[in-house]
Amino acid sequence: MRWNPVVQALAWAALASPALPLPAAEPLPLLLAETEQGQADVALYLVSEKLDGVRAYWDGQALRTRNGHPIHAPAWFVAPLPPQPLDGELWIGRGEFERLSGIVRRQTPDDEQWRQVRYLVFELPQAPGTFRQRAQALRELTTTLALPWLQAVEQWEFGSRQALDERLLGVSRAGGEGLMLHRADALYVTGRSDVLLKLKLWRDAEAMVIGHQPGRGKYAGMLGALRVPTDDGVEFLLGSGFSDADRRQPPPIGSLITFRYRELTARGLPRFASYYRPRDL
Repeated sequence: MRWNPVVQALAWAALASPALPLPAAEPLPLLLAETEQGQADVALYLVSEKLDGVRAYWDGQALRTRNGHPIHAPAWFVAPLPPQPLDGELWIGRGEFERLSGIVRRQTPDDEQWRQVRYLVFELPQAPGTFRQRAQALRELTTTLALPWLQAVEQWEFGSRQALDERLLGVSRAGGEGLMLHRADALYVTGRSDVLLKLKLWRDAEAMVIGHQPGRGKYAGMLGALRVPTDDGVEFLLGSGFSDADRRQPPPIGSLITFRYRELTARGLPRFASYYRPRDL
């Protein structure tokens, strides 16, 4: 295989250039996605699956969560990683977030459980070049390191919105969260930016309001959350997605509402549930 000189330089920089570790327990300066509103020029982006994992930043010496907390991975997992920062997701598989979270939260890592975890990387933080060049460098870097648990996230290209929507539907039907669109020509940036867009399908459900939870702080005197049951009778609080007008005049007890969520937890509770609107009778 003949390497592009720019990409080759990036890949070997990742192996050879040490990085200073970031302070512990402080939110890390990472790139955060905006929501895709159906207006993006699909041809300008590289697209990957939105992974249902734990965001993990390798600072060259330690693995950290998005909020800067250390991840206690086994020594064999982190020792071969390069001195260059990496950004990605710890991942087991679609729909396995809760099990993964239990593994990652342990102060003393369980070797057998960590054998199931992969570190899927999608960015070379602070590296020069466009995202297309960085993505290629990541592929070549992971190939060079040849670690079974370290992989570059696959990037796709689409020539039309229809093709993108078909992939989104396929990923969603297979249990995936959605897609991530990253501008191919973007230099590395941090913070929330439209160079990175998230695209996903939400699941909708209906529920009867059985209670009102009072708000606190800026929502004092207004609605804090609705108490609603799932179809199986499991009660939960629905606290996001409301406008101030909704909070001042919430859906009455006994009324039906529609809410959106990503998936069900192992206990049958909607994950990331958000109020959508009253149900039209």
